[in-house]
Amino acid sequence: MYPTTLTQLARANPFSAPLFTLQKVEEPSQTVSTKAQSRRLAAASTADTGDSCEFGSMKYYALCGFGGILSCGITHTAVVPLDLVKCRLQVDPAKYKSIFTGFSVTIKEDGVRGLAKGWAPTFIGYSMQGLCKFGFYEVFKILYSDMLGEENTYMWRTSLYLAASASAEFFADIALAPMEACKVRIQTQPGYANTLRECAPKMYAEEGLWAFYKGVVPLWMRQIPYTMMKFACFERTVELLYKYVVPKPRSECSKPEQLLVTFVAGYIAGVFCAIVSHPADSVVSVLNKEKGSTAAQVLKRLGPMGVWKGLVARIIMIGTLTALQWFIYDSVKVYFRLPRPPPPEMPESLKKKLGLSE
Repeated sequence: MYPTTLTQLARANPFSAPLFTLQKVEEPSQTVSTKAQSRRLAAASTADTGDSCEFGSMKYYALCGFGGILSCGITHTAVVPLDLVKCRLQVDPAKYKSIFTGFSVTIKEDGVRGLAKGWAPTFIGYSMQGLCKFGFYEVFKILYSDMLGEENTYMWRTSLYLAASASAEFFADIALAPMEACKVRIQTQPGYANTLRECAPKMYAEEGLWAFYKGVVPLWMRQIPYTMMKFACFERTVELLYKYVVPKPRSECSKPEQLLVTFVAGYIAGVFCAIVSHPADSVVSVLNKEKGSTAAQVLKRLGPMGVWKGLVARIIMIGTLTALQWFIYDSVKVYFRLPRPPPPEMPESLKKKLGLSE
């Protein structure tokens, strides 16, 4: 019956209202083969024979989680110097006036090795976040798709991407929060601690377990909109690139060509991600530096302009990060021969209801 309850909820989303409505029509009963498989929504690529596991199986989810570990852990660790300067711009704009000033002051005070401060909590924290983010995204995307049904899944696919990514990021941030707190403390408080082994016990002794999770709410404020934009924008950009930009059918593209499309779509998504999530990122950086402050107090003190400090550095960092993350993630799927369904197409049953096919 149309619409379903979930469809009604999806219609509140301004990004994906379809340009048509469904009217239920009577169709002659048909015998459907039990071996027929419905089209699934997934990242860009063609579905090849010889997959190593079944789509939606535990092995599939586990390998997707492993791909998330590699994509997030490696990329975030690689840009630690830029992240360090970005955090210092946010918490001390008087001293670190620009990206270049931030790098020069940091090197002058701490040497070149000082640019690597916080690499350990970054690698551990974002590896755990990647495991939950990408692994749970696949879980929730399939779960919500099954709840909606094939036709509603196609019509409300942007809402599906938004809901699945938000659900996944909720859990991913709980895994990330302790290491993010340590990272920011190491990077923004000179002399507090130089290593994770030194920082974590000190934070626990001074403030208890709350020290590691006091930033989880602003982290949700930063990461959930970021991840929703990251996944929904990527999925729809891939769809549009194959439809309007790539000069030949997707099925004729080689694996390297498909991965290039993945990289381009990831970078476009990353730019939007950085803009959407930057104000909350500024609050997180200041909050983890200071003791006893709340997110509301920090936001009020920073003001409308202060929350945008370091945006250029974040766009460069997040754009590159997001593109590389999707590239690595899709490469892991290729390497392990995971099922990689093509971009979604309108189901035949929906075409008949809309009078688009005989």
